[in-house]
Amino acid sequence: MEKVMLPRLLVIGGSGFIGRHVVSRGVKLGWQVTSLGLHVQEISRLTPGATHVVADLTQADSLRQLGPNQFDYIVNIGGYIDHALFFRGGRRLIHTHFDGLLNLLEFLDRNCVKRFIQIGSSDEYGEAPGPQHEGMRELPISPYSLAKVASTHFLQMLHRTESFPAVTLRLFLTYGPGQDAKRFLPQIIKGCLQDVEFPTSDGAQLRDFCYVDDTVNAIFLAFESDLANGEIFNVGSGMPVTIRELIERVCAAVGKGRPKFGLIQHRPNENMALYANNQKIQNQLGWKPEVSLQVGLQRTIESMKVIYA
Repeated sequence: MEKVMLPRLLVIGGSGFIGRHVVSRGVKLGWQVTSLGLHVQEISRLTPGATHVVADLTQADSLRQLGPNQFDYIVNIGGYIDHALFFRGGRRLIHTHFDGLLNLLEFLDRNCVKRFIQIGSSDEYGEAPGPQHEGMRELPISPYSLAKVASTHFLQMLHRTESFPAVTLRLFLTYGPGQDAKRFLPQIIKGCLQDVEFPTSDGAQLRDFCYVDDTVNAIFLAFESDLANGEIFNVGSGMPVTIRELIERVCAAVGKGRPKFGLIQHRPNENMALYANNQKIQNQLGWKPEVSLQVGLQRTIESMKVIYA
């Protein structure tokens, strides 16, 4: 009887927020899942049933920790969000996000790769007017967003010139249970649960929040579809909400909270209307967000009550 080969999935950044959800989905599907993380203490929190490896993409030799370099599906969620300016430490972000990608690509057995998903960012659009669509010229405003744009264009070049099966998913603001407590929404929820005063901006910014399960659905749809190759897809709800309204919704759902609006200044060059036109991914991959902001916020709040309530 011929042995059935299970899909082999490599999750770069598998110890992070979105990565953990991707690893969990892969394990539930019965795939052979390898998760690469940067720190041992993060690895200990990962889903049973996956292989967990500690390695640093910026150090090419450390990728040998993965052992065999043959994977069918790869999703690169590695790195970290940082809006540091170039002359204030920003060069390290280019090294982490772009050079790390090059090391990963050179390590992989490209003959085995069926799909390589690069996780991009809405920050790639910079100051472009909303709603942002994939055909816009990117206007990066930080080394982080520049590195993301460079990665996107590099992978498109590989697809055009060497038929490498790469796709970029540009995530807007993914949220949900398990997100790092230092991120914006968990900080707001924590402040409300503890009923303390916390400073915010005036809240005029329009933003696009997408629940983590919907983001993971988009990743696995992109794995499955050859139509994704060489493309860029926005992954966002397409339903903008002001930061002020979001905070007020959290306060209402929790039943308490004392935000102090206007105490934090906007970042220089901050885009005041950053939200997705998601028609392309709906039309080409059949993806659409399924979890409303109301339901997603409630699930996230409930998950945090265990810690902070």
